Amino acid sequence: MRAAVLHAVGDLRVEDRPIPTPGPDEVLIRVEVCGVCGSDATEFGRGKVLAEPPVVLGHEFVGTVEAIGPDVDGLAPGATVVCGAGVSCGRCAPCRAGRTNLCRTYRTLGFHRDGGLAGYVVAPAAIVLDVSDTGLTTDTLGLAQPMAIAVHAVRRSGLRAGQDAVVVGAGGIGAFIAFAAASTGARVLVLDRNDDRLELARRLGAFAAQNARTTELTAAIAAAGLEPEVFFEVSGSPEGLAQVLGAACPSATILPVGIQRGEPALPLGSFTLREYTIVGTVAHVFADDIPEAVRLLATREDWSDVARTVVPLEDVEQAALRPLLDGGPRQIKTLVDPWIDAPRSARHRVAGSAIPSIARSTSTADDGAAAG
Repeated sequence: MRAAVLHAVGDLRVEDRPIPTPGPDEVLIRVEVCGVCGSDATEFGRGKVLAEPPVVLGHEFVGTVEAIGPDVDGLAPGATVVCGAGVSCGRCAPCRAGRTNLCRTYRTLGFHRDGGLAGYVVAPAAIVLDVSDTGLTTDTLGLAQPMAIAVHAVRRSGLRAGQDAVVVGAGGIGAFIAFAAASTGARVLVLDRNDDRLELARRLGAFAAQNARTTELTAAIAAAGLEPEVFFEVSGSPEGLAQVLGAACPSATILPVGIQRGEPALPLGSFTLREYTIVGTVAHVFADDIPEAVRLLATREDWSDVARTVVPLEDVEQAALRPLLDGGPRQIKTLVDPWIDAPRSARHRVAGSAIPSIARSTSTADDGAAAG
């Protein structure tokens, strides 16, 4: 099979590898598409944060069960599946509390073990969800993992219908957070520096969207007539965080989703006096967030404005990784099909009008994937 293998910083090679064999409690998945995200680009361009080279990148994948290992129940060859990609032990205190994304021995397919930028990948059955009956295409299902990151962030925020929220940064994860937040019934204001992303945010349900180059967050809030109680800072920029801290009202909940580089100056006195709630959010909990992500994907008929082109493995570096390092590709999410030799248009139409009912996993030995 062909696989995109990260050997070192800046050294990604598409090479032939043997098809892996599933062990006990594992399944072999024939990858249909795999998404590429900022975490992949960081490992490729800046090096070792999570990845342990040589490793096949890719943690946002969907595919077809090709074979099952011993002791696997509930999955059979031919099933279409979404994988959470993160592996947890199921025994430590966070796992027992259902917070498997904080497992003491957390490992991720695509960083610590071979991932989905390949023809085939082996995954623990506990982090695989059968989505055969959803009516969604595999290209749409390829968006489930980043949507689950957004679902987890919104769930952590406690946002609910009737509230107002702000999303700063409408790139990959920010766009999904805008959609997941709006889906709660909240009114969502989005700030970004790219007009195309702002237009997409409106289509994804944003109540208002403003260009951060020309409008300060405080002014944008006033113009929209909102009283935000939840702020998602997704850009990871010092400027974005400073605007959030300057605009947040007393009792606001602030989620620094984008990882801040360096040591930002934090006015802890205002945290105390204004009773801010600062909430961390990382990855997702497979049992809670992947099924909800799939359900949300089915509420929108066409995701072509988020992921319109699917590229072959040979194009991963130039079409996905380097554009992300340089400020972002033109499309929000780049999908990779390991079985094609030339780019193709993504297929997204939902088959039928019913929103599928996705059963939640009851396993504790599972989890989400790396942060989007």
